[in-house]
Amino acid sequence: MRGDLNQQLIETDVWTDDMVIASGIPIVDVPFVTVGSGIGSFVTFDTLRIYGVPAQSMAVLGPQTVPWQSYEYLTRVSQIPRQERLRSDSQSQPDNIWGFPSYAVREAFSAKNPADFVKPLWNVLTEPIFSNYYTPRAGQVFTAMEKEFHRIGYGQSLRNGVVRMIRRRSGGGYFTILTPPAGAAPTKRIAFRSNYVHVAIGYPGLKLLDDLQEYRERYRDPSRVVNAYEPHEHLYQALQRRPSTVMIRGSGIVASRVLQRLCDDRERFNLNTTILHLFRTYVDKPHGANVFSRRKGKDGWAFQGFNYPKSVWGGQLKAKVRKLEGEERARAYKEMGGTNTPIRKNWQAQLKRGRAEGWYQVMAGTARDLRPAPNGQGVISTIVPDPAAPLPFPPPTQPFDTPIDYVIDCTGLEADIREHRLLADLLDHTGAGRNPVGRLDVDRTFELIGTRSGTGKIYASGTATLGGYFPGVDTFLGLQIAAQEISDDLAANGFVKRMGPLRSTHQWWLWARNKRI
Repeated sequence: MRGDLNQQLIETDVWTDDMVIASGIPIVDVPFVTVGSGIGSFVTFDTLRIYGVPAQSMAVLGPQTVPWQSYEYLTRVSQIPRQERLRSDSQSQPDNIWGFPSYAVREAFSAKNPADFVKPLWNVLTEPIFSNYYTPRAGQVFTAMEKEFHRIGYGQSLRNGVVRMIRRRSGGGYFTILTPPAGAAPTKRIAFRSNYVHVAIGYPGLKLLDDLQEYRERYRDPSRVVNAYEPHEHLYQALQRRPSTVMIRGSGIVASRVLQRLCDDRERFNLNTTILHLFRTYVDKPHGANVFSRRKGKDGWAFQGFNYPKSVWGGQLKAKVRKLEGEERARAYKEMGGTNTPIRKNWQAQLKRGRAEGWYQVMAGTARDLRPAPNGQGVISTIVPDPAAPLPFPPPTQPFDTPIDYVIDCTGLEADIREHRLLADLLDHTGAGRNPVGRLDVDRTFELIGTRSGTGKIYASGTATLGGYFPGVDTFLGLQIAAQEISDDLAANGFVKRMGPLRSTHQWWLWARNKRI
């Protein structure tokens, strides 16, 4: 098919215009390209529009038709539908770079009765001493983004497809190669020629624990062993048909949400479901490097309101990490990281009742040798207990087999950037490198170190850059802070005017009145 990559282009790190023209790939000129088309692209596009960049001067490349599409899919399958609350701060708003009015205020003023008006305001006034941290409902976040999506003209800059590669251009700038959907264009590829590129593609993909992946590959059985981030509604439906035993692997926010779904269904449908919960690390008390960074812990869980301590977004930790290099920075990430979940009184009460009644049982250790049960009903897993785990009862000292019907892996998403084709290509052909924790190496302005081409720059934000000078990049507020750093750097390069207080106030007023820009 005409307009496709040839071997010369694939093997060459720096392309000339003539090379691309000779391949038959059409060239589209646009000053700024953002790759991913998810929330990272949306927040950066939104910020630049507010700074004054016209929509026609930017192209959004990626597979998502709306920026929250992938995120909503992941939250829905991991048991956070639109009516449930996310793990996000009241002021972390992808549709509102100013953070005012907050989600709590917006929820209050959309209430239909006095009690619902007071509740979110009281929550933020008394958190976290007398109340859990306020978090917005997923639907509230998506609805707000949809409103901003139309206000800023995001759709007119969106070009759907898969980005295969980004290559430096001889003379400066970059070529970004898009593969549009079949039949959507007269050629197989389209080259976007720009001076600036922004990459925000999210997680490379799903990751199962090794023994679970081995089971699925060997026995071709994706129904009994599932990842919490893939569709698994069939499992909850099966539990309604007959008494079953489910094993949960993981101890983060997704594990707590899946457990709450299991407990809710158990109560709602009067089920006889037994839940086995395997902790790799069992936490029974507050822990941390020192008294100032201590995290609460109990019943196996490490508790924290958000993914990171709040000071990473604008306090001591943000200032500290910004100055750290190499191993010191990796060590700081290790200290502030780790699996944790927010305190939620409702599911804690459910698990307490489950422990008392015997249908929620905990174990500490690792699992191996997952295999089908001899009778064809369910599977058997060998548990290697951790004899030193501070369980409330004496833990076993020898490996033992346990029969189960289903396993739900709640341990997270694939984090190795090489698992994504585009990121691997950036490492191999564009000069990008890895930071101290193995992700993309960006500087303090989120420029991808080693990839400059003349006056052109590649920026990156989101989870692929975790481990850089700014922690918390894989959060709503982190994406917003990155977008503002990128916009300020582009302003310093003369691409856009700087944002001053008068312009910011004017732009906020336009946002508040939902006036198109």
